[in-house]
Formats: sequence, C-alpha cells, structure tokens
Amino acid sequence: MARRKGQGSSRKGTFLVFLLLLLLAGGGTLYFLNAEGTPPQITLTPQTSYIGQDAQLEVALQDPDSGLRQVTVTAVQNGTRIQVLPPTDIRGGQWQQAFSLKNLGLREAPFELQVVATDRSWRRLGKGNIAQVQHQFTLDTTMPSVGVQSVHHNLNQGGSGMVTFSASEPLARAGVQIGESFFPAYQTENDDWICLFAFPYFATPGEDHPVLVAEDRAANKFRTGFTYHVNARNFPQDRIRVSDAFLQAKMPQFQNDFPEAGTLLQVFLQVNGPMRDQNRSWLREVGQKTVAKRLWEGKFLRLPNAARRASFGDQRTYVHGGEAIDRATHLGVDLASVARAEVPAANSGRVVFSDFLGIYGNVVVIDHGFGLQSLYAHLSKSMVQEGQEVTKEQIIGKTGATGLAGGDHLHFAMLVSGQPVNPVEWWDTNWIANNILSKWEYLQENAS
Repeated sequence: MARRKGQGSSRKGTFLVFLLLLLLAGGGTLYFLNAEGTPPQITLTPQTSYIGQDAQLEVALQDPDSGLRQVTVTAVQNGTRIQVLPPTDIRGGQWQQAFSLKNLGLREAPFELQVVATDRSWRRLGKGNIAQVQHQFTLDTTMPSVGVQSVHHNLNQGGSGMVTFSASEPLARAGVQIGESFFPAYQTENDDWICLFAFPYFATPGEDHPVLVAEDRAANKFRTGFTYHVNARNFPQDRIRVSDAFLQAKMPQFQNDFPEAGTLLQVFLQVNGPMRDQNRSWLREVGQKTVAKRLWEGKFLRLPNAARRASFGDQRTYVHGGEAIDRATHLGVDLASVARAEVPAANSGRVVFSDFLGIYGNVVVIDHGFGLQSLYAHLSKSMVQEGQEVTKEQIIGKTGATGLAGGDHLHFAMLVSGQPVNPVEWWDTNWIANNILSKWEYLQENAS
C-alpha cells in the first residue's frame, strides 16, 4: 500500500511539472505574440526652422501592430520644460492632433519640441515600446518691415509695372497682389527686391489695387500699398467669323482631345473655351521658370516688316451662321509678314518652352529674368530647344498657322509671371527707360 501511495505522488508531481511547463510555454507564446518590438511612428509637421506663434503644428502617430497607448508633447527652452500636450491616453493604430504654441509663454528664441509616444506592446514589463522625436524651432512673432524704394508707378490697364523695395529680414515669399493675381518678387545680389507685375487686363482701375506682400521664414506677413496711377483702357471689340471651311481645316487636329464632341463646331467651342483656359494655366506655370537676373538689354524687337492684324486686349465675339457662339480676349499682338517669315528673338534670354501647346500651336517661350518672358506662337517651325540660351535678333523659328490660327502670322506676347501684358510697352524705348530702367539704375547707384 505504501508503494502505491508513492507511485501516486510521483504521478501527481509529473503532472504538475507538465502543467507548469505548459503554462510557461503558453505564457511565452502569448508574450511573444504581444511583445512585438516595433515602436510607434511619429510625424511632426511642419518641419521648418522658423515658426510663428499662430502657426498650426500637427503630430501624427501610427502603430498598426499593438496599437497606441500614450503621447506627450513638450517644449524645452533654456532648460525650462513647458507642456504643450499633457500625457494623453489613446487607442487604435492611428492618431493625429493639431495644436498651436499660443499662450505657452515661449520667448522669441530657439526651442526644442519633443514628442514622446508609447504603444500597447508587452515590452518593458507592459509599458510598451517608446518612440521620441525632437525638432529644433526658432520662435519668431515679429512681422517683417518693408521699405518701398521706387517712387513713380505709372500703370496702364493690361500693362506692366515694377516696384523695388528692401526688407528688414530674410523673406520666404514676397510680391505684388492684385485681386487673385500674385506676382513674385526676386531678391537681387545686393539684397534688394525687384517685382515686375501686371495690372491685368481684367482688373478694374479704382477697385483693384496693387498691394505689396512680404512673408518671413516664420510666416509672419506684412502688407502695404504704394503710390501708383493706372490708366483705364477701352479694349477694341472685334467680330471673328467662324466659317465651315475654317472648322474643316483646323478642328480635325483637336478631335482626339474632345471625343465626346459630336460636330466640328462643338470641337471648336471646346478648343476656344476649356483648352484656351488650360493653355493659359500652363503658361502661368511656365512663368515660374525664371531666374533672378536680368537677361535682356534695351527695347524688345518687333517682327520686321510685319503688319499688325490684331491687338492686345481685343474683345472677340465669334460668329457662326450669323449668330454669336463664343467670346474670348486676345492677349497678344498678331503680326503678319510673308509666309514662313523668320522670327527673331525679341531680346536675349533662355528658352523655357519649345513645343506644341493647343490653341497656340508650335510655341517658343523665352525667359528674360525676374519673371519677364516673351512668347512666339503659331510657328511652322521652331529652331531652338528648351534650356538653350539665345541672343537678341537670333532666329528662333518661322511663322506659320499651327494651332488655332486661320492664316500664316506670328502671335507675339509678353508675359509677367505668366500673365499676358501689352507688348507695345516693351517695344517702346521711352516707356522702358521711364518705368523700368530708371528703377534698376537707382538700385545700382545706391548699392555702390
């Protein structure tokens, strides 16, 4: 009987050991499954060096494995720790929160922003994986000051202007705003700023005013007006007959762009409307391909021995079958010479576009610096490539009737940051001397 009792105790002990091993194995497996070692991912925006007190920051967290547990955001300046977001319990695999630095007592000086996040992993005795991100900022709450240097700003509706100014600190963005149109300013080698701008043809004198805008690295903004005078213009009215012969000759090339258009007339309406808008939008993008350097000298050249066929700002009404079908504004000067006439570069610069562009056909755009560009459209042939430097009077192509042109001619346009302006001003030596070069010379004299 004693031997049987001992055998029972032995079996019981073996069972307990087996059970313990089983529990340890299960616990180890459970720990392995819940103790993953990947910490949360932290994204802090914006990643700038300078920041204003009103700036909106955002922290975003991700932890798809074990889920998020807690986040804390702290600002540290001169050894003082300031709580921006107190320890916040969170759940789920994603989380984001926007916050500002207002009313935290930070001074205008460098500080460090620290973000600490933990997840729900069983690592660190159940405290989870920890992630930390630090970013150095400089708090700047003072808006820049700007001093306008140029004096006379005489403008024509649809024409160009130039303003020069100095700034009290480095700027991230500056320029002239007229309504919804913004014209960037560019810093010179002498740290002054130059802004070529347009008073757009669609702006209303007396209602739309040019405003100088300056924004520093911390997004503090300064706005000021400046003295100017603008002459209103009554743009000519023109009626353009759209014949069936024109539609049959010009619209087939655009049918693939508008397969839903059932007739050639419907194709024309799409080309003259939406495509025209798209092309002009593209030219505004091309207008950003410029350099902060003056590449041109003297007045701009006009196509030699050419008659003017259309003017800048013409208000066109398109007529088909005796009825008005569409309207558009002509934003260049049409010049007609002999067929396939050689086209000279109006001034020195760098080619920033040479390709087919919808209504304009084969186009060359030359950048002359500080946002000023010249455009040559409807070419039968382009003789330059993008990136090529050209000199004044260099032959860049030949006139033609590509795009929406009804006959061989050159559509010549001048653009300021992509906004078409009246080319006649840039053909005028006196206008350039009084409105542009005098301001450049003033900057150079004061720099020396």
